Amino acid sequence: MPPAPPRRRLAKPARRRQLLEVARAIVRDEGADRLTLGHLAARAGVSKPVAYDHFATRSGLLIALYRMIDTDRVLAFRDAMRAGGHDRDATVALLAEAYIDCAAETGGEFQAVGAALAGSEEKAAVFEELLDQCVAMFVDVLAPHAGGEAAALARRCVGLVGAGEALAAALRRGRVDRAGAIAALAALVDGALAPRDRAQA
Repeated sequence: MPPAPPRRRLAKPARRRQLLEVARAIVRDEGADRLTLGHLAARAGVSKPVAYDHFATRSGLLIALYRMIDTDRVLAFRDAMRAGGHDRDATVALLAEAYIDCAAETGGEFQAVGAALAGSEEKAAVFEELLDQCVAMFVDVLAPHAGGEAAALARRCVGLVGAGEALAAALRRGRVDRAGAIAALAALVDGALAPRDRAQA
């Protein structure tokens, strides 16, 4: 039997990303309860001290994974919207649909990790950070269709993200259906942009 190839040494940021990808796979395949630093090290093929050096505690690992999953999907959506050359109506519709579907999701790794962090003060702080990230994404996507000053758009986007969260919560509780939640958010987004005649001038 040939000897195993030597394990490749990665720079610290690359190793951290690799460990987080393995952690995400563990949550997806085995559930969040199975995600421990020891199990992560074994699945990633590194020593336990390497895993502890990156995350220190299981809570630290969960927070890092929670942040990574949300950041990845926000950036992917923003990049797709930038690349698509969408007009105002398409931008509004796609943004509303994507945000409601994402915020109302009740399965998947993000929700599993969030449930594992339930009640954590760290989770509350990170959730605020992720909401700020969503506001920045809304600003970035809507700016070409907004007109007016950037600060005013940013304030409106804070309200839009809050409305999106409230509509998604209502959808999860069965108080509104998916189509209604998306239509409501789309109407709010459209109303936050420049009036049609000014936007098209």
